[in-house]
Amino acid sequence: MKIATQQWPFVTHGTYIWRGHVEIAQLLFLAQSVKDEGGQLLALWGVDNRHVDAGFALHSVFLVAAGLCWVVTPLAAEYPHYPDLSALFPAADRQQRATYDLMGLVADGAVDTRKWLRHAAWPVDSFPLRRDFLAQPTAGNDDYPFIQVDGEGVHEIAVGPIHAGTIEPGHFRFSVIGERVLRLAERFGFAHKGVEKRFEGLSLEQGAKLAGRICGDSHTAYVMAYCMAVESATGTAVPDRARWLRALWLEMERVVNHLGDLGSLGNDAGLAFGFVQFWRLKEEWLRLSAALFGHRYLFDCIAPGGVARDLTHAGMLVDAALQLAQEASRLREVYDEHAGVQDRFINTGVVSARLAAHLGLTGLAGRASAQAWDARVQFPVPPYDVLEVKMATHQSGDVFARAAVRFDELAESLRLIRKIVHDMPRGSVLHTPPHDGATQREGLGWVEGWRGGVIMAVRIGVDGRLDRVHPHDPSWQNWPVLESGILGNIVADFPLINKSFNLAYSGVDI
Repeated sequence: MKIATQQWPFVTHGTYIWRGHVEIAQLLFLAQSVKDEGGQLLALWGVDNRHVDAGFALHSVFLVAAGLCWVVTPLAAEYPHYPDLSALFPAADRQQRATYDLMGLVADGAVDTRKWLRHAAWPVDSFPLRRDFLAQPTAGNDDYPFIQVDGEGVHEIAVGPIHAGTIEPGHFRFSVIGERVLRLAERFGFAHKGVEKRFEGLSLEQGAKLAGRICGDSHTAYVMAYCMAVESATGTAVPDRARWLRALWLEMERVVNHLGDLGSLGNDAGLAFGFVQFWRLKEEWLRLSAALFGHRYLFDCIAPGGVARDLTHAGMLVDAALQLAQEASRLREVYDEHAGVQDRFINTGVVSARLAAHLGLTGLAGRASAQAWDARVQFPVPPYDVLEVKMATHQSGDVFARAAVRFDELAESLRLIRKIVHDMPRGSVLHTPPHDGATQREGLGWVEGWRGGVIMAVRIGVDGRLDRVHPHDPSWQNWPVLESGILGNIVADFPLINKSFNLAYSGVDI
């Protein structure tokens, strides 16, 4: 089943998106076609349609050479089931398990059917995202069957879910011989917040605020993807200046996260100087963001139909970007010439290009393992279609490569910021979307955040309020790859390897 791109029904914000219904019997054929063409499964979730027609639906989003393939598969109300996709796309495993926990959709033939999000927080036969779900207190056994590794000299080290630092909760179970890691098993869901349920019934403006708070370090990417989905669903034309401001803030968000990660990588490699310098630069950048736009992390700058703030001190931002580019360049020389840092970075936490392709490694970590996907380059939405973004990639797939991609992207983002400020058009910044309609409407937004691709799917009811919203973080694809990247390394290298990916707990605990 080859997707014929000339038949794709619509283009949203410059990105080609094919959306159509595919019956259960044809779903595997389509998935195999995507796999054969070198595509990826990006997201998978369930929808309860019983209040609007009948039954349930499985939604799948595939990435192919021509754009996104958004597939809706109708499922029966009595026994909603669909064929397992994890044999083709391993990244589907945890998403399928979460979809069962939340919606009760069954993946036929799946090897791994362990719970993912439930943690005994609701009864086994209850599904919170179903419309007839009634919240009730529950208590029960929360045993989780971790896969055991047996053998002489093998022992386990349990880390978390509560950690010594201020990071979010996640459990890591290491099977080791001596200090060498034989297997790592992860378990999340401790930060499950019921975000998808909270979206139901919100206004479009309220939804934007909630979308921006799903994952704090990716606020701009999430709210931008949400607004793109709303604007696609409502046919809202976004003013040109607003598009440029959105891109500006997306690059500013990329800068602040790369600064923090490069500092933390230096710290985990024993270079406290690098940590102090990069976090000094990060703090200065955050203060600049607050001075220019009213918030250190740019919260609530983007709104459905445009933006809520404007740029008034362009010179201040350009000067700061130039100065930061110079300082970051000097610090890169320090990292590259520091023997201790290079010894810790090189050949640590290797994810080969072949493994990355098989497991669907995406975003920054994927580009460090020769996976040349960046929505700003292959599928540029305005103004990226005229900015000529230079994609940063690497081949070695180790901590060094992930740090090198960060350095390259930091420099490129600072260049883009200067260009955006210089070329930004004048004009209005907001066209409010309509709040009513004769039928329900759906839209999809896709943004290349600093960590990778963020997807937001939105369905708006006839009353103009949100009926169903699904957020997707690239960490869904990348957390399982970390389990492979640690193999053969020593336990003491895990903090460094983990930070080199820097994946989100909030993004997969929605």
